[in-house]
Amino acid sequence: MSAEFREITLEIGPDLGGLRLDAVLAKLLPEQSRSRIKQWILAGEVLVGGRPSRPSALVHPGDPVRLRIPADPLETPVAPEAIPLAVVFEDRDCLVLDKPAGLVVHPGAGNREHTLQNALLGHDAALAAVPRAGLIHRLDKDTSGLMVIARTPSAHTALSRQLLARTVSREYEAVCVGVMTGGGSIDKPIGRHRTDRLRMAVREDGRPARTHYRVLERFRGHTHVRVQLETGRTHQIRLHLSHLGYPIVGDPVYGRRLAMPRGAGEGLREVLRGFRRQALHAVQLAFDHPRTGRRCIFTSVLPADMQALLGALRAESAAGSARK
Repeated sequence: MSAEFREITLEIGPDLGGLRLDAVLAKLLPEQSRSRIKQWILAGEVLVGGRPSRPSALVHPGDPVRLRIPADPLETPVAPEAIPLAVVFEDRDCLVLDKPAGLVVHPGAGNREHTLQNALLGHDAALAAVPRAGLIHRLDKDTSGLMVIARTPSAHTALSRQLLARTVSREYEAVCVGVMTGGGSIDKPIGRHRTDRLRMAVREDGRPARTHYRVLERFRGHTHVRVQLETGRTHQIRLHLSHLGYPIVGDPVYGRRLAMPRGAGEGLREVLRGFRRQALHAVQLAFDHPRTGRRCIFTSVLPADMQALLGALRAESAAGSARK
């Protein structure tokens, strides 16, 4: 194939049968605009069952779809890099990784190299044949924790379908500013901020978003929570918790100016001042194996910086109780 094009192979899952071709591709390729997808279909670059189709054509479960996508002439090819990866699980179909904070997932403006995608291509050159080197979902640069990676086009299709069907379960732990009285759910639609394109916002015309949370531990001025995503919008947990009034510690976008609990000791002050990223970690990931269908569940311990933060909060709470 010419270097000016790249091919993507997909299969229509049972949950997508009966929908329009352009709508299905917009769901399976969320990084692409619907207008661009329509242009590809009209240009004959999308084959369903080996034949060109129409944007409005209804697809059926099991239909094979092949896209021959023109490469962006301004796009820099993603180069493999020898970046160490914390591999939790690996077989011929998928990888489960524990991403550290500070690692960007996708190359983009200002981050053309040293990303997780570069690292994946360095780990396995065959991932060049899989869309986005097998990436199914993402974590923000400064969010740590578990991610699943598809190693084959068929695994990519199966896992993407599970993500759309919400059978991929993702749970997180976070440390928030403020003392919560109890757990609950946040059901607020999310869209791009109207004036700041780097932020998301709660908007009535946004996409549906639902987050569940429960309290694990309360401190004098903070709360340790467990969070489960029902949907997976950009910045969802960070935005929803901030909207609720409990921003995540260290969040540079949705957090508040650093505030210390009244009477906080120097040890806690030092830890809070030094915490430079959102205190958010993906602790559990569950999905159906793309080949065997077996339910796979993986867990991850909190990284050292979050453990140190919780340790300082516990020590401060204990000291406060002793002073009473």
